[in-house]
Amino acid sequence: MRVLIVLTGALGDVVRALPLLGRMRRARPESWIAWVVEPAAAPLLAGHPWLDEVLVFDRPAGLRAVPPFLSRLRAGAYDVALDLGRSAKTALFSRLSGAPLRIGFHRRDGREGSWLAANRRLPPQAPGRSKLLQFLAFADLLGLPPAAVDFGLAATPAELADADVLLAGLAEPLVAACVGSSCPSRRWFPERTAAVIERLTARRGASAVLLGSAADVPFAALVRRHAAAARDLTGRTSLRQLLAVLTRVQVVFGPDSGALHLAAALGKPVVSLWGATSAERSAPLGSEPLAVRGAAPCAPCFLRTCPIGRLCMREIPADRVLATVDAALDGRGAGP
Repeated sequence: MRVLIVLTGALGDVVRALPLLGRMRRARPESWIAWVVEPAAAPLLAGHPWLDEVLVFDRPAGLRAVPPFLSRLRAGAYDVALDLGRSAKTALFSRLSGAPLRIGFHRRDGREGSWLAANRRLPPQAPGRSKLLQFLAFADLLGLPPAAVDFGLAATPAELADADVLLAGLAEPLVAACVGSSCPSRRWFPERTAAVIERLTARRGASAVLLGSAADVPFAALVRRHAAAARDLTGRTSLRQLLAVLTRVQVVFGPDSGALHLAAALGKPVVSLWGATSAERSAPLGSEPLAVRGAAPCAPCFLRTCPIGRLCMREIPADRVLATVDAALDGRGAGP
């Protein structure tokens, strides 16, 4: 059987779909499994032991990327296409793959008419059901036996050596502050991030590393005004380097982002901060008790930008985050 997974991003979604891939591989070791993804998350899948092929749709290249991609897609002769992306784009890729069986989300859970391209659909998913379980529902529909949740992610020795260079001289316990998020409404505040770091250093002798993309460099600079000893790696790590750095830390904290799910997939305790999005649906696996929620009448709103100054995130004080990070460092709160 030749299977196509269609999930182009974001990073957190791709991470949370890996247990579906693992369950499929265990149940059907002889199957050929391919995955359609966009460049940002592609390095996470390249060389993954459970995947046979990665089809990268180079969306930043514009229209010129479409013909060669579609040619490769159609040449795959897939038997089954799984549209995990629930968007018009991923539905189109599923349809154009030519797979006779195209499975997608129910109309209640889809977007942009994505359910129209599917000829078999999942049962409706509860609005608060975790995305990881929603993705695993595809395996249920295929009749695959249950399997332990696993992600199959590991840094290579060379990647770990690079991470050790980036982290050289930092004492343990090492705490990572993942300061970025794809939506501005989810961000916390630099002075509160700095307060948590400074107090961890004073009380525990902890070191901190700031992680994020190039877009997060200004935020990190504001953090370091108050926490100058923090190691700023924002904009300095590739996705694979981020994976390796997270392998070396003891605890991670920050607002809802793909980096938090990557850390959880590596088995790290993750203190996640929630306002605009739903902890019930998206808290990192194994660290659900470490989720810190900001109370606001409008939360979660799922808006990209907040018109009222991120009231929900302002309701998360540094003291609450510090206490939760302390619990994580002491082995309280996170699952195995």
